[in-house]
Amino acid sequence: MINSAKTIQIFLPDGNARSVRIAEITSRTVQAIQIPRTKISEAGKREEVKNVGVYFLFGEDEETGLPLVYIGEAEECHIRIAQHNRTKGFWESAVAITSKTNSFTKAHAKYLEWYCHQQAVETNRYSVENSTIPTKPYISEQMEADLMDNYETIKVLLSTLGFPVLETVAVKKQPSEMLFCRGQGVEAKGQYTDDGFIIFQGSTCKLKEVKSARTFVKNARERVIAAGVIVKKDDVYIFTKDWLFPSPSQAGVVVFGRTVNGWTMWKDANGKTLDELKRK
Repeated sequence: MINSAKTIQIFLPDGNARSVRIAEITSRTVQAIQIPRTKISEAGKREEVKNVGVYFLFGEDEETGLPLVYIGEAEECHIRIAQHNRTKGFWESAVAITSKTNSFTKAHAKYLEWYCHQQAVETNRYSVENSTIPTKPYISEQMEADLMDNYETIKVLLSTLGFPVLETVAVKKQPSEMLFCRGQGVEAKGQYTDDGFIIFQGSTCKLKEVKSARTFVKNARERVIAAGVIVKKDDVYIFTKDWLFPSPSQAGVVVFGRTVNGWTMWKDANGKTLDELKRK
């Protein structure tokens, strides 16, 4: 699907924005039904979730606070999600993807499960909780083309509902977009994006927090350590992969182990701060 203007409709069956939500691109046949864990029984009354489809369970790791996802397929999504309510503990919200025209078959669902799992692992924004990796089913070339179009719709709907599990972080390659912070024996390289602030693999950060570090500083660093995002190398930590933070300041907190103002700490190659570049 070409990136272009879209109209997305979100229907609230009981009028509560924090309850069941049904999203669709008005010109497409795919719909996404978001089901808070506390609303599974109510969702079971909706015909939209009684169909063949692919579903996502979203939650977070209790130790690291990092986002988790489980991806599955079912002949009747609500039954499978209700089963997971009894067997899986991590998730708080489910999203079922079904067809408004009831056109999905088991083969459609298995292909979408396989492809969505593959893309979720590749984008690496969520830790994928599937213990068994889905296998690619045989489908015709024509069916695959249709499902790839459906996939693009699924990606947009999930992001609209607040779960960008399939969205690659858009990183600009131009040197002018690169930002740096240096000092106290460490050097980090990053970029401010639409999704937050990304620090690139190979960046370094201080081994220890300052003695006066507040609790949120320690927690922010402990999460990325527990997730294996940064590992000890000599007298610093080094980023083992690119990692997205919600803000420039939280990224800076991890680098220096203390409270910082990320808007003035991150600078381009010419010494201009992020604040000067983006807010003035």
